[in-house]
Amino acid sequence: MKKQLYEIFAAVKTPEDARLLLDDLCTNKEVEQMAQRAYAAKLFLQGNTYAQIIEKTDISSATLSRVSRCINYGGGGYARFVKRD
Repeated sequence: MKKQLYEIFAAVKTPEDARLLLDDLCTNKEVEQMAQRAYAAKLFLQGNTYAQIIEKTDISSATLSRVSRCINYGGGGYARFVKRD
């Protein structure tokens, strides 16, 4: 099942397509949480401190710690797909 999900995501070509898929696949809260994590990852990759990221995103320290672990020890997804600009 995971492979099929990955193939569905790989077929997404535009931000609008991504929005349509995520809106059908996830609850609004789940999409908001993923967006918050992606934004926190962007800030982390830009060199912001934990305190700065928590202030800007209102993310919990536990969730930010998980994002940090994924950036430092994960598969490289955040570094590869989250824009740093």
